[in-house]
Amino acid sequence: MPKHALRRVMTATAAAVGTLALGLTDATAHAAPATLDYVALGDSYSAGSGVLPVDLTNLLCLRSTANYPHVIAAATGAHLKDVTCGAAQTSDFTEPQYPGVAPQLDALGPGTDLVTLTIGGNDNNTFINAITACGTAGVLSGGKGSPCEDKHGTSFDDEIETNTYPALKAALSAVRAEAPGARVAALGYPWITPATADPSCFAKLPVAAGDVPYLRAIQAHLNDAVRRAAEETGATYVDFSAVSDGRDACADRGTRWIEPLLFGTSLVPVHPNALGERRMAEHTMSVLGLS
Repeated sequence: MPKHALRRVMTATAAAVGTLALGLTDATAHAAPATLDYVALGDSYSAGSGVLPVDLTNLLCLRSTANYPHVIAAATGAHLKDVTCGAAQTSDFTEPQYPGVAPQLDALGPGTDLVTLTIGGNDNNTFINAITACGTAGVLSGGKGSPCEDKHGTSFDDEIETNTYPALKAALSAVRAEAPGARVAALGYPWITPATADPSCFAKLPVAAGDVPYLRAIQAHLNDAVRRAAEETGATYVDFSAVSDGRDACADRGTRWIEPLLFGTSLVPVHPNALGERRMAEHTMSVLGLS
């Protein structure tokens, strides 16, 4: 073969090999998913307050390193920035919750890919006031009747609708403004009480029989407020109403996701245990298509 012909063949071969190598490089780069930049916001249900081990970097927030954000990050390989904090309200998204604890929205930025949050239960002190009021009334009534509902009526629901719902919308809108490219998941709260009274549970959750469905209805209203706020701000609502049914604070140990008020195994009662945090993570990943 003449030299000039051989040179053309070699040049063509080198170009073909280079093109093939470039194509393989592009394909490999495309196949390797980018690491998710994941920010976790929210209250004690997000923080996993009461679940061991405790995150020692911030003891004020009583945050667990086994909370659902950590479970999601471990399963997906995401880079997690966890600023969840026990007792957080929607106002703590934009204001410091404690000295030295920055507003939670400070963790967000244009590069944030994923945001999860559970928030709203502490606005108006809804959870603690309702549980305390109904627990006290239950003890005084010996578990009979509906003394809590008789006394408080629609007051908890009125506060949720008048105050919590608009605060949730504002908080989720602020999340969107700080992280415009992120996928935002607003998680509901798993069931705390069963649908109807369980007499065997009174020692663990001393709520009168008629007030058990009353408390459940309040929680359902709160979750619906989270759902509406999520849908109206372009977030994904993660609904636990079906998957957590039968796993409330009255269920047996090893089945329940939520620890009871008395005789539980967690440092913080009426909150998710380690199993609950894992299951919240798994269901969230399923809803978001991350599993």
